[in-house]
Amino acid sequence: MENNFDIFKVLVGNEEDIDYKKKPVIIQGITGNFGSTHTRLMKEYGTNIVAGVTPGKGGQEFEGIPIFNTMADAVDFHKVEISGIFVPAPFFLKAAKEAIDSGIKLLVAIPEHVPVRDSLDILEYAKNKGVKMIGPNTPGVIVPDIIKIGIMPALPFSSGSTVVLSRSGTLMYEVSYTLTKSGFGQKICLGIGGDPINGTNLIESFELIRNRNDVDSVVVVGEIGGDAEENLADYIISTDFSLPVVAYVAGRSAPKEKKMGHAGAIVYGTYGSAESKVSNYAKAGVPVAKRPAEVPVLLKEKLKK
Repeated sequence: MENNFDIFKVLVGNEEDIDYKKKPVIIQGITGNFGSTHTRLMKEYGTNIVAGVTPGKGGQEFEGIPIFNTMADAVDFHKVEISGIFVPAPFFLKAAKEAIDSGIKLLVAIPEHVPVRDSLDILEYAKNKGVKMIGPNTPGVIVPDIIKIGIMPALPFSSGSTVVLSRSGTLMYEVSYTLTKSGFGQKICLGIGGDPINGTNLIESFELIRNRNDVDSVVVVGEIGGDAEENLADYIISTDFSLPVVAYVAGRSAPKEKKMGHAGAIVYGTYGSAESKVSNYAKAGVPVAKRPAEVPVLLKEKLKK
């Protein structure tokens, strides 16, 4: 992750800023069934949604939120750096490029089934423009009690100093809930996304938090397939990452050489297997929970050391 790009600052600002905790957000696809449902829930949580974009519906409103035909019109009217994208996958590439061209700095890309070529295209486009993307195929991102952009329910999350990074949406909720019940509130919970191509990967996320004084631990929710966890373990070792880290790897009982669920969850031989991930984590001193309920137990042990 670029050293000058701070997702925290984009999401919540600085405490001395007048708009701290009230960063404005635009929702692309606000009038669709999916977009409208989650816009309502995000707004109820306290997210400052100032505008929506749906081509052809400019001038209308959704529950008091003005709708614009284009991102350019919406951004011209509101000073906004964040866009939540809820459009169907076939329209994602165009919507994301439109957001970037309008001046958006952080894209939270919710759609699943985005073609890999489109993901690669938009990541290159975003990189050239200095824009970061979370997703696609992500539940979103939440800074508990401040802002949530995505489809996650509010109940599992509470504010604190543990960071949760997850390749799985529902497991992000479950693990966060077990942490909350055990007294471990979260500083930020970020869905990496279940696709092979991620706008913000695990290592970039660790770079975001490694020097923060308000973070005391990290929980990584992974799954079989790909080499994200293996690469992360190498990163922890090579950079001497100092914060306590606990992991959970889903899919230990999945059959080999069969794609399971997410597009990224495919194992060939030992490549991407649970055994490979657990072994590499062990080398990095990262304990791996056998079930979500064990995560806070292991975290408590790590924080004692």
